[in-house]
Amino acid sequence: MTVCIDNKSGTAIYEQIYSQIKNQIISGALQQDEALPSIRNLAKDLRISVITTKRAYDELEREGFIYTLPSKGCFVAAKNVELLKEENLKQIEDHMQKIIQLAASCNLTKKDLTEMFELSLEEWQ
Repeated sequence: MTVCIDNKSGTAIYEQIYSQIKNQIISGALQQDEALPSIRNLAKDLRISVITTKRAYDELEREGFIYTLPSKGCFVAAKNVELLKEENLKQIEDHMQKIIQLAASCNLTKKDLTEMFELSLEEWQ
């Protein structure tokens, strides 16, 4: 598991930890029942407060991404892949609506948007 903290980011440190672990679980980089670093070890590795790490783990557990076994640690929970995909699809649709609105305000055509999207895909791959 890899977590990188950006101290210059306007995002709270616990949110950075939470979102990075969540994304690794959703992407499959972290598998079901895989052990996570202990709260203390992760805090030590990242050179942050144990309270900050605990807050991120608590949020992940509250949302069902991880579970805790007393005296054993935290582990990746079984996930409802379809529910997670649906959540991501909704976000993509929201972004697409914003793109369409911006494109309309700039008088872009469907062809213009398609070309922009294809160029973005080439850069991404």
